[in-house]
Amino acid sequence: MNNGATVAGTTKLILLHPSIHKQAATHRLWLLAFVSFFTFAVLLTLINTRHHDSLTAAAASASSSSTATTANNPRHHPHRLSPSIVDALLHYASYSNISGRMTDSELKSISHVLQHDCPPPCNFLVFGLTPETLLWKALNHHGRTVFVDENEYYIAHFEERHPGIEAYDVQYTTKVSEMRDLIKLAKEQLNNECRPVQNLLFSECKLGINDLPNHIYDVDWDVILVDGPRGYYPAAPGRMSAIFTAGVLARSKRGGEKRSTHLFVHDFNREVERVCSHEFLCKENMVEAKDLLAHFLVESSNTGTNHFCRNRTSSSSSSS
Repeated sequence: MNNGATVAGTTKLILLHPSIHKQAATHRLWLLAFVSFFTFAVLLTLINTRHHDSLTAAAASASSSSTATTANNPRHHPHRLSPSIVDALLHYASYSNISGRMTDSELKSISHVLQHDCPPPCNFLVFGLTPETLLWKALNHHGRTVFVDENEYYIAHFEERHPGIEAYDVQYTTKVSEMRDLIKLAKEQLNNECRPVQNLLFSECKLGINDLPNHIYDVDWDVILVDGPRGYYPAAPGRMSAIFTAGVLARSKRGGEKRSTHLFVHDFNREVERVCSHEFLCKENMVEAKDLLAHFLVESSNTGTNHFCRNRTSSSSSSS
């Protein structure tokens, strides 16, 4: 009896609560999640590192290739379009079914100057919104191209369709039928209002365009194209003012050394364009004529200049 009690007294019953099993399982789950996350992070880091190394190698290869291309092609410039794009633009522009467009030779003459003779970024001023407007904007890649036109409503319509175009309207007060009288008046005022070198913003010369935004007169234009306004009937405004203004802008460039401006006049077969070009751009400055396009190269002058052309006799005879 006592022995049984002793055995019973020394025997202990150990019971395990179910929560202990749950805690151990939870700890194992957390450990598994941590190991999985750590493994995923390591793998992701390795993948990103290899991808970055691949991109770096590709960029280095492309840079090396670009450098080699530039070295092998001295005419290549990062601010200019590739020759293939230029050719394509010229092709589609010259063969489009639009009346009044320029010929292939005329387009190439202006394009060559924009691509090779104009220091980037090139400042290009165009009188007239024409079928080539978007072409001029595209060819003067990374440069500034400004258009001047007589029709403010067409400008608004064009800018709405092509937001990247910078264009301003001009109210011309001249007529084709007045050309002779206007040239005569300009000659009489060569030492005053119609000087070859002046700030046209303050000019009272009847041939000078002085109602453009002020900042336009502060730009040193590298290339100027006169392809407007209308000039094919006596009451049309004609291009006398545009040609005179172009000649003054070219001669009024700032800076100590002489700087040249490429001036193009379209429809050179017409009397107004031919006579005014000889009078204000001058025969001695003429580079070439292709089809209906005349190309002049006019140097900047000092403020003491009181004539447009060195050979004034030939200029006068062409307008008589």
